[in-house]
Amino acid sequence: MRVSHHQGGHMKIARVTGYPVKADVRCQFVVEVETDTGIIGLGEGGISGRELAMQGMLDHLSQQLIGADPSRIEHIWQQLYRGAYFEGGTILAAVVSAIDIALWDILGKNLGVPVWQLLGGAVRDRIPCFISPGKLSGPEIVDKAQAAIDEGWKVLRFGPGMLDFTWRETDGAVYDPLESLALSADMLREIRDAVGPQIALAIDFHHRLSPAEAAMFCQRVEPLGLYFVEEPIRGENPDAYAQLRTMTNVPLAIGEEFSSKWAFAPYIERGLTNFARLDVCNAGGLTESKKIAGMAEAHHIDVMPHNPLGPISTAASIHLAASVSNFAYLEYNPKHDRGRAVDLFPVAHELVGTSFPLPTEPGLGVTFNAEAAKDHPFEYWFPPRLKKADGSYTNW
Repeated sequence: MRVSHHQGGHMKIARVTGYPVKADVRCQFVVEVETDTGIIGLGEGGISGRELAMQGMLDHLSQQLIGADPSRIEHIWQQLYRGAYFEGGTILAAVVSAIDIALWDILGKNLGVPVWQLLGGAVRDRIPCFISPGKLSGPEIVDKAQAAIDEGWKVLRFGPGMLDFTWRETDGAVYDPLESLALSADMLREIRDAVGPQIALAIDFHHRLSPAEAAMFCQRVEPLGLYFVEEPIRGENPDAYAQLRTMTNVPLAIGEEFSSKWAFAPYIERGLTNFARLDVCNAGGLTESKKIAGMAEAHHIDVMPHNPLGPISTAASIHLAASVSNFAYLEYNPKHDRGRAVDLFPVAHELVGTSFPLPTEPGLGVTFNAEAAKDHPFEYWFPPRLKKADGSYTNW
């Protein structure tokens, strides 16, 4: 339905509300920005497990928003980011992301056009996705990979394997990097032998390796022609990735936890990543993501958005992907549409085959039922706490 634009002066922001809600295993942080004309924009903050921290930041930032013109999106972004003097931070960036996405949603609804139209128009007709069939923990993953291929998937990303690996949120599961990288390489080799050379295979180590361990793994799998190895080591220090780059030619995908274009800059400018795994709900919203994508485009690096949250994150990622030429694939989680909390998100984008169609509804094209939030109260959630065999803590 087309929403006519506001007559008789500028809209103003009248209300800003955060909803930390338990949507499935984890919580989601949904933000509503409402104007004095009744248009409500939706956004989502991406720091999972820190929803109350994001709510606290939203309480601060909302003081600057009431009465503002929601169409001045870049101006508001700069005001929110620079307004506290202290530079950046993941919580600030996530909440600015949520507000920014909501402002684009408002503008699209007010003008009666999908957000991608406001971002420069569509450069593609559909948004192709990749899927994650499971962990490389044993021969059964070969069957899961084949099942995904039978459904039409062409790009498969896996989690690292362990022979005896169970998630325990209190005392930690044991993760042995050397065992994991050996098993993961073996299972990827079996999958490649089974599915042939046409399917793109990838793995996400989720920061669990050191540069030496990552190099060992990459050297083992170089003959398999992997599409990418994602986040093998932590990203605080780009020099560590520079060291890894000298030891392997395997393509790398980095950046899902980065919270600004400045964090991405050394990885893009120094050729340390082959895919920018930007998260529109962490990196500063659509406004900042377009800038990161432009920086990547100048270096012939494709954007491959991180998308582990909910329908609002998926929608924002779809609109970004529709509007940037250097887009590869969007991360897809079946929970986002097939298993979503329908009472919270009555309308969401639905996958067709292995792609999302170009959205046609004004704004983001997603709805949120705030009344249902009371049925999904916030619960504290912590990621699995992994330890090595000697009892020391390691990355999840």
